[in-house]
Amino acid sequence: MTPLSDTTTDLVIAAIDAARERGPGETLVVGICGAQGSGKSMLAAKLTDRLEAEGLNSAILSLDDLYLSREARAQMASDVHPLFRVRGVPGTHEVALGLEVLDRLIAAQPVRMPRFDKATDSRMPHGQWPLVKGPVDVVLFEGWCVGAVPQDEAALVAPVNALEATQDADGRWRAHVNACLAGAYQQLFSRIGLLVLLEAPGFEVVQQWRTEQEHELRRTHDDHPDSAIMSDEEVAAFIRYYERLTRHILAEMPGRADLVLTLDEQRHVIRHHDRYALPIAR
Repeated sequence: MTPLSDTTTDLVIAAIDAARERGPGETLVVGICGAQGSGKSMLAAKLTDRLEAEGLNSAILSLDDLYLSREARAQMASDVHPLFRVRGVPGTHEVALGLEVLDRLIAAQPVRMPRFDKATDSRMPHGQWPLVKGPVDVVLFEGWCVGAVPQDEAALVAPVNALEATQDADGRWRAHVNACLAGAYQQLFSRIGLLVLLEAPGFEVVQQWRTEQEHELRRTHDDHPDSAIMSDEEVAAFIRYYERLTRHILAEMPGRADLVLTLDEQRHVIRHHDRYALPIAR
């Protein structure tokens, strides 16, 4: 993957510093939204290093680490719709766990940070979750649909791809996804004090970025006996689950995010918009 530039980190740090000035002494939850493979995890890691250099404590919570287990998703597939067997969309996360983690971090209480292993498609044992004792100055909450809002019901009628047309012809799956997003997820996202969007040039680039991610997983987990790493063809099918909401985010979120970083195909920032007109931190 192409590394994000230092300018990207500078822009986000400037926004974080300004947000903390508006709420001094409070734990700031920074939501980092971006399509699959846009560099959210890499950015969060770089921000942690920069915040540490400023003498600030931080913690990273990934929406992916809140995924339901394979068993729980299988039950949901049986009870609600077969497409919920595949992780990714709203409804396939343990939102209550995310709320507990964020609220304990905000209250400066010790908490174990959940971890999900995508290579095995399962959550790691609780004893392996890292312990954060706090207090934490900045929480970096990253995920592909972090901060998203539901679509209007009228927008759900027409399928956006072959997956929806053939496997969700009556719209039950996408309607339930939208209802989940409109419910508990909005409570989770209400903890966000600063929303950052890594704006992809379009959904079409997501397959390329997501394939690169899977190649990296294969490089680091290829010897794992329970590996659930996808082939390029499986990635192409997998991203169709994300297409509807990704397109909705790209159309809707730039108008309200606190900081929008528009990326090219190499993940370079080609322009940015900061609602507070902040200078780049140096």
